[in-house]
Amino acid sequence: MWLMTDFGFFSIVKKEGEEHLCVRARKKEDLLSLKQRYLPSAGAIETSDYTDYRYRVHVPREVFAEALTAIALDIDYPNFKSAVARKQGKPRARVYEDVWQRLYDLQSGDCA
Repeated sequence: MWLMTDFGFFSIVKKEGEEHLCVRARKKEDLLSLKQRYLPSAGAIETSDYTDYRYRVHVPREVFAEALTAIALDIDYPNFKSAVARKQGKPRARVYEDVWQRLYDLQSGDCA
């Protein structure tokens, strides 16, 4: 699962043989924000120079589900990209815009 929010971008997976979900991020600040706001009980942020997502935390599935509910309840903006620009800056909003455009290609039929 990918989760793009107005405070960060995350990839969430359940690694084989692991009990908890692994919440991964490319920017440490994103995970710090997620932990502070929605996952205060999450363990320490792990860092690795040898993985495609450098930063990660492990959390029980139920704890992450509660965080997702809280994230949804906190949505208070009418335009996602504008909220990202306001909270994370225009450079991050441009990155999200690039992702949005690629996904829009699915809808417009420009890719399979």
